Amino acid sequence: MSATPEVADQNRSTSQLIGNLNYVSITADRTSLSAELGEFWRYRELLYFLVWRDVKVRYKQTLLGAAWAVLQPLLTMAVFSLFFGKLAGVSSEGLPYPLFTLAALVPWTLFASGLIQASNSLVASQDLVKKIYFPRVLVPLASLLSGVVDFVVASIFLMAMAYWYGVTLRAQLAWIAPLTLLTLVAASGAGLMFAALNVRYRDIQQVIPYLVQIWLFASPVAYSGHMLPRKWQFVYAINPMVGVVEGFRWAILGSPIALSTTSISILAALVMLMIGIAYFRSAESEFADIV
Repeated sequence: MSATPEVADQNRSTSQLIGNLNYVSITADRTSLSAELGEFWRYRELLYFLVWRDVKVRYKQTLLGAAWAVLQPLLTMAVFSLFFGKLAGVSSEGLPYPLFTLAALVPWTLFASGLIQASNSLVASQDLVKKIYFPRVLVPLASLLSGVVDFVVASIFLMAMAYWYGVTLRAQLAWIAPLTLLTLVAASGAGLMFAALNVRYRDIQQVIPYLVQIWLFASPVAYSGHMLPRKWQFVYAINPMVGVVEGFRWAILGSPIALSTTSISILAALVMLMIGIAYFRSAESEFADIV
């Protein structure tokens, strides 16, 4: 059926009008990393408010509040002490097994919870991501940093428990700060990568808890990393949490530490961070469209 003369004239006029318009194509620009760091600094106050929002959400309408920061590693320590310490007789390097494993569980909990929260952060904040522009990296970083509050509470409990067991705190305790930073670096690298993957593939959020469980037993939390044969130490140290856990035990309990293992773990954490940032940047332009 042919169009009426009036409709044909309207279509012709519309086509002429559209043809006369100037179009502006808006595309995502791949800026340099230094420019993105400058933009990150300009939005630092937003990072603070996002962290504060996540902290309030975490403790809002909770029954025990900050006590969960202690209960989570404490209950895991009890289970490990029963099955690994009592029944399996796993060596704790001459230290009380509960204290030995708790010194590892405190940084591990920061890493594991940060990884899980960061991985789900973009999907959980999809309304914010869709509506306004800001550096998207702030969302997973805020979710990760909000766990530092729990970490501080758990660390205080760990120090009290070490004192109760008669452990003398040494000057090397100052290394807790850089070791905590190493934990956050490792969690950031993995968290950024999985946060970007989770936007594209929603079943990633089902994989993360199982990955964290496997990662737990691949780290020297319930056992000593020195139990492994020397020829496997290099491969084992590629896991960044090996250096973190052994570093915490050395700083708090004075247990032996291998500098070569720690150096490899530090390098692995930095490589993981660079990979996470690179993948996050490559996928960032699609977040608002597919989240």
